[in-house]
Amino acid sequence: MQDVPLFVSLVFILTTILTLFLFLRATYPSKTVVVGLILWLVLQAYLGFTGFYLEIATEPFRFLLAAPPALLLILGVFVSKKGRSWVNTLSLKALTLIHVIRIPVELVLYWLFLYKMVPELMTFSGRNFDILAGITAPVVYYFAFVKKTIGRKGLLFWNVICLLLLLNIVTNAILSTPMPIQQFAFDQPNLAILHLPIVWLPTFVVPVVLFSHLVAITRLWSANGAE
Repeated sequence: MQDVPLFVSLVFILTTILTLFLFLRATYPSKTVVVGLILWLVLQAYLGFTGFYLEIATEPFRFLLAAPPALLLILGVFVSKKGRSWVNTLSLKALTLIHVIRIPVELVLYWLFLYKMVPELMTFSGRNFDILAGITAPVVYYFAFVKKTIGRKGLLFWNVICLLLLLNIVTNAILSTPMPIQQFAFDQPNLAILHLPIVWLPTFVVPVVLFSHLVAITRLWSANGAE
C-alpha cells in the first residue's frame, strides 16, 4: 500500500495489538494458545508482506488460507464438548468491551477509501454501520456490568444487532474483493485486505469480534450470563 500514509498502517497495527490484548484478557488462554495466536499473526503478516494474496487469479483462490481457518477453529470450539465448557468460563465483561476496537477499524476503512484501497460502501459513509457497535460498546458495558440496569435480554439484543452489523460489512467486503464471486465496487474494489497490515482484519480482528458475539449470544441465550 505504497500510496497510503504510514499513519493508517500504524493505527491498524495498534488496533490489532489492542484486539489481541483484550481477547487474551477475556479468554485466559494457555501459553500454547498465546503462542499460536502470535504465530498466526506472524504467518499472515508474512503472506501479506510477500504479496501472496495478490495472486488473485490463482486456483484455488489463495485467500482461502486467510479467514476460513479461523472460522473453522471457531466452529470447532462450539461443536466440541471441551470447547463449549471453555466458552462458559469466558468473561462477558471483557467480550463486551472488546468491541470498542471497531471504532479505529472503521476510521482505518474510511481512510483507505480516501486512498482508493476499499470502496465507499465498506465505510460509514456507505453501507457500513458497524461503527455504531464500537460507539455503543462502552455504554452497554457500563449499564450492563457497572450500573446493572441492562439485563440479560438487553445485552442479548445488543449482541444480536451488532452481529448483524458485522455480517453486513463482511458480506459487502467479500463481494467487493477482486475474485470470481465479486459483485460490487468494480471501479474501486476491496484491495486493502490483500496487503499487510490490513490482512489482519479478515484473518484475526473480524474472527475475534465474531467469536465474542457468538460466545455472548450463546451464554445469554442459555441464561449462563455470568460475568
